[in-house]
Amino acid sequence: MVQSNPVVELCLKGIEAETRGCPADARQVYVAAWEMATDAFERCTAAHYLARQQETPEEALFWNEEALRFAQGTGDERLVGFFPSLYLNVAHAYERLERLEEARTFYRLAAEHLPSLADDRYGTVVRQAVEAGMVRVS
Repeated sequence: MVQSNPVVELCLKGIEAETRGCPADARQVYVAAWEMATDAFERCTAAHYLARQQETPEEALFWNEEALRFAQGTGDERLVGFFPSLYLNVAHAYERLERLEEARTFYRLAAEHLPSLADDRYGTVVRQAVEAGMVRVS
């Protein structure tokens, strides 16, 4: 039986708020998830979603780098398939800041980790986003 995780559950509620078009509610839920997080997996997850609700590219980069930092600090198998997305989001944040060399570096890292993705809708979306980003910054 898979045990539910309260931080992940909060992030799912945040996604629901985003889907309803309520970004302020989503951000509030993600902040609560961040404050509740107790380990690297939970911090990575909460930071990843917090990055989505930032007003400036600098803030988004900060939270994306936090998510990546926590993921890199653990050998948690739950995060293996998350690395392509984490690198993609850091790359996109650098791209938005017009720091194209850093963006290229992180898009390449995302591409290197694509084999860890499942062959599903999520994997397809991430693969397409990495490919499109690499084209934009090349």
